[in-house]
Amino acid sequence: MKLLRVGTAGRERPALLDPDGTLRDLSGLVTDIDGTLLADEDSLGRIRSAAAAGDLPALDATGLRTGPPLARIGKIVCIGLNYHDHARETGAEPPAEPVIFFKAPDTVVGPDDTVLIPRGSVKTDWEVELAVVIGRTARYLESAEDGLAHVAGYAVAHDVSEREFQIERGGTWDKGKNCETFNPLGPWLVTADEVPDPQNLSLRLWVNGELKQDGTTAEQIFPVGEVVRYVSQFMTLHPGDIINTGTPAGVAMGHPEPKPYLRAGDVVELEVTGLGRQRQVLGQA
Repeated sequence: MKLLRVGTAGRERPALLDPDGTLRDLSGLVTDIDGTLLADEDSLGRIRSAAAAGDLPALDATGLRTGPPLARIGKIVCIGLNYHDHARETGAEPPAEPVIFFKAPDTVVGPDDTVLIPRGSVKTDWEVELAVVIGRTARYLESAEDGLAHVAGYAVAHDVSEREFQIERGGTWDKGKNCETFNPLGPWLVTADEVPDPQNLSLRLWVNGELKQDGTTAEQIFPVGEVVRYVSQFMTLHPGDIINTGTPAGVAMGHPEPKPYLRAGDVVELEVTGLGRQRQVLGQA
């Protein structure tokens, strides 16, 4: 299923995109798309049954904003340097264990919402990523297979980053990752049954129409199942938590000087196979 949330910011309603591309209203069945729903197999089953029976009313998508596909996100765990080609372009050694940092849930915006260049920023960068949405409580998982079994679905994430704040200003990476609007998510949450192999997905990103990133999850150093297993050794993952699994080569930081960092007015578009497409116009904070 392709689950999404539509409407003005803070007043989104749950919806489903059917195989014909028609937007269907879920508000008669569920109150929202969140961790509680993803952990409830009965409610998900009712959505599937209603969709198959053609019982869901259509929504007019004209002029309707697409919000983040998940409400009440618990935490966003991010994996750094998780692609062989990205590690090479930044001159970093592939990590022996996954690199973990966090983004606050309030960085999440809709897939086509404005992304704001922070005040004083000269090194705002792009990163297309596969986001993993947790559907079952995960703690001390024993195998990568267990990791995949705890995934409810997948989405496109844009891990926007400010490299000066992240790398040159001391401390942790977090202050270069948590500026407002720095995690567009969606358009859809695609349930795991529709993504049989998360290591066979293409990721692409364009800036002002120019292709910048063109990678595949096959390049991941730590595959999705192993990432979930690993993270569960250090923290409990709850339904509605997200893991951003890293970005392939092609970020601005990896370009020769002068590096083409983002500026207000730039247009960024990104997509992951089967998970939809985002488009953001950059603004100034």
